[in-house]
Amino acid sequence: MIRDITIGQYYAVDSPIHKLDPRTKLAGTMIYIISLFLTKGIIGYCIGAFFLLFIIRMSKVPLKYIVRGLKAIVILLLISVSFNIFLTPGEEIFQIWKLKATKEGLIIAVYMAVRLIFLIMGSSVMTLTTTPNDLTDGLEKSLGFLKKIKVPVHEIAMMMSIALRFIPILIEETDKIMKAQMARGADFETGGIIKKAKSMIPLLVPLFVSAFRRATDLAMAMEARCYRGGEGRTKMKPLKYKQRDYVAYTTLFVYFIIMIGVKYIK
Repeated sequence: MIRDITIGQYYAVDSPIHKLDPRTKLAGTMIYIISLFLTKGIIGYCIGAFFLLFIIRMSKVPLKYIVRGLKAIVILLLISVSFNIFLTPGEEIFQIWKLKATKEGLIIAVYMAVRLIFLIMGSSVMTLTTTPNDLTDGLEKSLGFLKKIKVPVHEIAMMMSIALRFIPILIEETDKIMKAQMARGADFETGGIIKKAKSMIPLLVPLFVSAFRRATDLAMAMEARCYRGGEGRTKMKPLKYKQRDYVAYTTLFVYFIIMIGVKYIK
């Protein structure tokens, strides 16, 4: 399960999506997420699915690699679907104890599940095709206007970049700890939910200790290099839009207009 997390990892390959400006990919991800919340019909979700598959094909990232990352949200997905099925009033389909499953709840649950899956996959495409450094630069540049109202944009972007960098490191650390404890007789696979939760406690303690140690080492390294925030800092590779970015923005604009139009189709 831990090894299946793909968000925050970078998939190195030469593709048109990888070459786009990080600001374009950030804007595209936000537009795609907004479009998912705007649409409520089957046609809209079909268009969203087609657009997502098109972007994945252009990114040259294997679809199975992205789908594998969905395993990490299975529990969240099941909880969301269950709540909608049993807590939405409407026409009853079946009953379990005092909980009634409704037709309206089932429809909402399906739409929410599809929306959540598309959201995770779309976000994964952005992180898989953008290095943490580029993502930081793109985020800082995109939110640069907030500096006028004293918002620490550089520091926020830096924190997000460090968090993304730590995801694969912590996944690898977790895998090593699990293998070491399994070699000593620990069991993380069998038993119910409660037993599995209890078996994770010996795993979390060394993981948190390792995470705090790495954070401390990073802070000391930044202080030793006289890091003082974004004031007066320059960029080794300044971000500049190219023709492919304008083509991407045009494609995103057309897609968004179509999704808005589909919303009002009766």
